[in-house]
Amino acid sequence: MKPLITGIHHITAIAGNPQANIDFYTGILGLRLVKKTINFDAPDVYHFYFGDELGRPGTVFTTFPFTGARKGTKGTGELTYTAFSIAADSLDYWKTRLERFDVKVSDVLTRFGDKLIRFEDHDGMGIELIANDQDDREGWSYGQIPKENSIKGFYGATLNLRSKELTAQLLTNHMDYRFIGEENGRFRYGTEGKPGDIVDILVNPAGNRGQQSAGTVHHIAFRTANTTTQLEVQKILWENGYQVTEVKDRNYFMSIYFREPGGVLFEIATDEPGFAIDEEEAHLGELLKLPDWAESSRAQIAKGLAPVVLNTEKYV
Repeated sequence: MKPLITGIHHITAIAGNPQANIDFYTGILGLRLVKKTINFDAPDVYHFYFGDELGRPGTVFTTFPFTGARKGTKGTGELTYTAFSIAADSLDYWKTRLERFDVKVSDVLTRFGDKLIRFEDHDGMGIELIANDQDDREGWSYGQIPKENSIKGFYGATLNLRSKELTAQLLTNHMDYRFIGEENGRFRYGTEGKPGDIVDILVNPAGNRGQQSAGTVHHIAFRTANTTTQLEVQKILWENGYQVTEVKDRNYFMSIYFREPGGVLFEIATDEPGFAIDEEEAHLGELLKLPDWAESSRAQIAKGLAPVVLNTEKYV
């Protein structure tokens, strides 16, 4: 039987200044702005989607930028580091590039045999770039980053939890994940164990709870093929005592949400229909796109959003 869940769909964070957010992820990191819309649950706030050329599942980092938001703090009960996948020989390029734009970068680290660097964005968001030769996805570049060095999509994510047992049971018993290995108190899980599906649990029994605001992750979404498989997952979760929401229409995918035992908000999102349903592929992310129910309030919504521009040329 085919698995119902096949890896990470997207990761969504809370950010501060919208323009600074676009500049960092498109300009410095080189991700494509594939959709500029609103937070469907807070229409006065942008929702940006950054990813590969088409915003394929497994590549999309999304943000809710709240102008003037205070900075959050990393801690337990949170996804504390989002890891992106790069080519095996790209670490020196990225270390030099990030330092050129005054981003403080860690020394080269080693984890489960892969080399990586760790840093934070302007809001304090934890990011890792993991160099590996296991990822055949093609990265995206606006041109300021050589294609061979571009980010390919997610490698994985780190959940910082006080204990792992119940979360591990959720992943392995109900979400098609399997245990891969342990290293220095870090427990690794994956659907196939490849870039794009890795979830690490870092156990920190005495850790302080994180405080969610700018620079922290709001939720992690896992991939399922379509609404049929999503309803199967929903049923499995309900039957095993998880408080799962009804299906929510997010235009570019359908979603259900629930809290895993350690406190992190999980989402199950469909691969269909994708980001090209309301913009041509060549023009993704250029216009402010609204769901049908918000179109009648477009003028009012647009007036309340800070103007933003895409300007990757200054990051060559």
